Amino acid sequence: MRSTNGTGASANGKNGHARRNGDSPSSPVNSQARELTSLFISLTRQLLVVDDYVAELPLRQLRVCVVLHDGPRSMSALSRELGVSQSAMTQIADRLERARLVKRSFEGNDRRVRSLQLTPRGQRIMRLREEARVQRAQDVVQRMPESARQDVIAAMQKLLAATQNAEAKPGNRTP
Repeated sequence: MRSTNGTGASANGKNGHARRNGDSPSSPVNSQARELTSLFISLTRQLLVVDDYVAELPLRQLRVCVVLHDGPRSMSALSRELGVSQSAMTQIADRLERARLVKRSFEGNDRRVRSLQLTPRGQRIMRLREEARVQRAQDVVQRMPESARQDVIAAMQKLLAATQNAEAKPGNRTP
């Protein structure tokens, strides 16, 4: 039996998740969340999308390259980190290897553990992609006054901290 909020209406939102105060579709918090989502989508399209070879990769392959840009990982660690099965990870690695973006190697003395890392070509492509994103962001922010740049950075840091606090609470993972 679901609880009611005193008006006979269900206190649960869609998917049976309990609603928190301010979660109704017409609340100010909901409106702000929608605006924030819309802004992030627009900003992502305008600032972060780079038209390059990597943009043609399927999303899972791109995600592997992004993770490997930080350094080599074992295949099992990659599959856990990206939430894919070992067999799917093997298929992704096969495709990236054929594209000469990654190479597999044995990890240490244990020949059962395979590690994946970007090739020099993969590293170069990911580095150029990052540089293009930074240059695009620089072109935009240099048109803003210094105080506005600092305000945006401070607001984004607060948003990131709030996100990290929300993730730390049990039961806050979305399927």
